[in-house]
Amino acid sequence: MNSISYQEKIAKILRTEKQTIVQLEKDLNRITGKSNFFYSLVEENNRLIEESLDVLGLGRNSMALDVYDALISKIESDDLRIFQYLKNPQLSNPKDCQRIVDLAKDVSPKRKGFFLKKEVAEGFLKAEPPQKILKALGYPSVEAMLAKEDLIEVYSSLRFLEDAEWLNNCFFKQYQALKPADFEEREIEIRVLGSQWTQAAEKFVQKKYHNISHLKELGVIFVIPITLKVSGEILRTLSLLVHYFYEVYFYSDLVKKFTEDNPKEFSKDFISLLRGDVSSNLPALSSSDRCLFMIIQRYLAKDDENDHRLFLPHVNPEALHWDRAETALAKIEGLDFWKDLDLVGDFFRIETGGEILVSFNLVDTIMSLVQEKEMIKYLYHHQEALWNKIFISYFDEEKMEELIKANITKGWFEV
Repeated sequence: MNSISYQEKIAKILRTEKQTIVQLEKDLNRITGKSNFFYSLVEENNRLIEESLDVLGLGRNSMALDVYDALISKIESDDLRIFQYLKNPQLSNPKDCQRIVDLAKDVSPKRKGFFLKKEVAEGFLKAEPPQKILKALGYPSVEAMLAKEDLIEVYSSLRFLEDAEWLNNCFFKQYQALKPADFEEREIEIRVLGSQWTQAAEKFVQKKYHNISHLKELGVIFVIPITLKVSGEILRTLSLLVHYFYEVYFYSDLVKKFTEDNPKEFSKDFISLLRGDVSSNLPALSSSDRCLFMIIQRYLAKDDENDHRLFLPHVNPEALHWDRAETALAKIEGLDFWKDLDLVGDFFRIETGGEILVSFNLVDTIMSLVQEKEMIKYLYHHQEALWNKIFISYFDEEKMEELIKANITKGWFEV
């Protein structure tokens, strides 16, 4: 492989300009005194693809559709294995959902986080009563509702019952008064919501294509006992649960850091974190000897796959959470195939004569399967993982996490 082809390959996968990759490699080589890492990335990608194709019974010259179908079949097989291991759980049954939750807990980290006090959350509900929740459950007041309903379940339902305009313009405005004393250390809670929420949550599940969400501020991950009746649901549910463990802990560390570093700006920084703010543009470099990376803390491609920030050098904490989740999931018998494939993908031929990118990333493949009827194929989890790997190759994962946490509200850092 010559010096041009490996740079073109990376640029093509990341959908950025070749010159962006050429300059980034030049800068990182100069700053670190290291070299050949971009070339090694392509070599590693090729090796992992060949090993994976061999397991799938295919070769490097296989057609894109055959590769995609084989990956989908592998997910279906793995999903069936987990389904049988958990004694055929039905996602519409809260007790069955709990078995999936218990497996996710077994492979996830266990420690305390720094979360909003429950009495503060209760105060927010009383100060700004969520009318749609009250109407759905038939209560005249928040006080009457909380006398019979679980606070965590009610707060979780804000995500799927109240509309975004009211949440942003009324309810979440209360967060502007938050201070470090409103938070405390406690463990993450995972809740399988009661059956009273099922009907109200159906539209949310149909739109999101999954029945799981989380509350970073409360340290809560919740499961709605609803099934989409599509292939891959069990593995998708399990993988999202493990991913949210890592994500919630990550943001908990940031909230704790905000209380120590700049308590006067605490509420401002906290709200920015919850919004997932991403800087619009890269600033000018402070020195020509430096290299600048954006911090893209959410998957911009979900909203606009052509967002210009996706084509600039950057790191993505979401991809870091997924990498750790996939490593944890590999502890489960039969799921080790997907270990280290988060950044793997390449172009394969199609019948019309061209070629398309196929991602070997676990979550890309799961989500593609779940939305197979809509002919949606996911790629961005793989692409964001590759951007992270570029940085990690020259430094390490610990350094990347340190720089993200130190600069996330600013939105970029220099090395």
